[in-house]
Amino acid sequence: MRLLHTMLRVGNLDTSLQFYCEVLGMKLLRRKDYPDGKFTLAFVGYGEESDHTVIELTYNWGVDKYDLGTAYGHIALGVNDIYSTCEQIKHRGGKVVREPGPMKHGATVIAFIQDPDGYKVELIQLK
Repeated sequence: MRLLHTMLRVGNLDTSLQFYCEVLGMKLLRRKDYPDGKFTLAFVGYGEESDHTVIELTYNWGVDKYDLGTAYGHIALGVNDIYSTCEQIKHRGGKVVREPGPMKHGATVIAFIQDPDGYKVELIQLK
């Protein structure tokens, strides 16, 4: 058994694809419209779905905003240089909502960014 993907509902698929592909450097792996169901699915990630866990972006036609609720937390990405990564994200138009630094009550260096729909993405400094 292995984890295949995490699905996020998005209000503007093109804006979300720009964020995940251009700001975070993921690749668009596949995209398909489902006219009968009035939705589009796009899968993004750092490698092919056969070898990597990916993100499924679901756009329900005509829905431009979702209530994110309080149960969902975040996606986490490991990075080699968290400080440089945050600067690159800002330069590409991304929003850093917690600057890099040690996590509370620990030593792991983390940062948080936010996607166009308000979903949080945690960056974790790899050792």
